[in-house]
Amino acid sequence: MTVADLADRISGALSDKSFNGSLKFDCGTDGVIVLADNSATTVDQDTDCTIQISRDNLGKLLSGKLNPMTGVMMGKLKVSGDMSVALGLSKLLA
Repeated sequence: MTVADLADRISGALSDKSFNGSLKFDCGTDGVIVLADNSATTVDQDTDCTIQISRDNLGKLLSGKLNPMTGVMMGKLKVSGDMSVALGLSKLLA
């Protein structure tokens, strides 16, 4: 699944839920997904919180196959910035 496919999937999840703040999934050379203003885009911009994660692990995170806390503990994702924004992401993953 490409980063653009993942962004489309996230946009679908945002259609009936609200997300406060701005968050960036930084997938390195594969690109970024920015969640801001209840939409998802692949255009890079400054955000309140950044999660560094591989594209494959992002797919697992969104499908529920990767627990966020386990991902942090195993080094599969790294969170920087406003942690409360990252915690708000759990509403979208539910």
